[in-house]
Amino acid sequence: MPQGNSTVWFITGCSTGFGHEMSSILLDRGYRVVATARNPEQIRDLAQGRDDRALALKLDVTNPRQVVEAVKTAEEKFGSVDVLVNNAGYGYLGAVEESEDAEVRAMFEANFFGLVRMTQAVLPGMRKRRKGTIVNISSIGGFVGFPGVAFYNATKFAVEGLSEALAKETAPLGIKVMIVEPGPFRTDWAGRSLKRPKTPIADYAETAGARIDRISGGSGTQVGDPVRACEAIIQVVESGQIPLRLVLGRMALETALTKVEQLRCDFEQSRSISLGADYPEAQATSAK
Repeated sequence: MPQGNSTVWFITGCSTGFGHEMSSILLDRGYRVVATARNPEQIRDLAQGRDDRALALKLDVTNPRQVVEAVKTAEEKFGSVDVLVNNAGYGYLGAVEESEDAEVRAMFEANFFGLVRMTQAVLPGMRKRRKGTIVNISSIGGFVGFPGVAFYNATKFAVEGLSEALAKETAPLGIKVMIVEPGPFRTDWAGRSLKRPKTPIADYAETAGARIDRISGGSGTQVGDPVRACEAIIQVVESGQIPLRLVLGRMALETALTKVEQLRCDFEQSRSISLGADYPEAQATSAK
């Protein structure tokens, strides 16, 4: 039997993928877990026989009332939320021009504003205790933009900008923030959960269209192992040595490092132009 652990993990989007795997691993290790999903029937197996340590709740992160009620229920049962894992979200892929406004806004509600609501809901308790960890599941697409993925990229870029600022706001309060940037993993994200525009534009077939086809065509054969990814996230949180960013998978790491080098080259190439945008007196002062 696993050893008991008083740490309480609250995880969103647990019906499949990272959320379901992470909840299962944590419960097997003796943690207390609040697993949530829009359809609680899909997470009933997680709580079965573990009523003392598991709480399966209905939660749509786009519903403010449900967010408040879920956090209140978790705190009433376990006394606190120590680790929040903002995992809920999905992909809507398409070229910028062909993407539908309603679909884009719905994705922002789930991927970004839902994450904001959850974060705001747990922060009062974490501030009071002067400790806590917030894990925001982003994507390598939150660091690097890809054709056909622009609006999904935008939701995750927003998550990363928010998380960077939040980490600086909460560090003095004992609250840590980590952004997780997975590459392609064998979850349902690129399969049943993926949405596409109703009216594709032929001119984007070789850029956005080709990228979307590769993503959806590779569903189920991705090299990333969700179990290993979840174990890595748990290991880092348990260590207490939490980086702002945790990249997962070879593809994600190589892509991130390539962008870092590209950024360095871009900045150095335009250094004189960048510095020349200041007032002359400021340039003279900085040169001393």
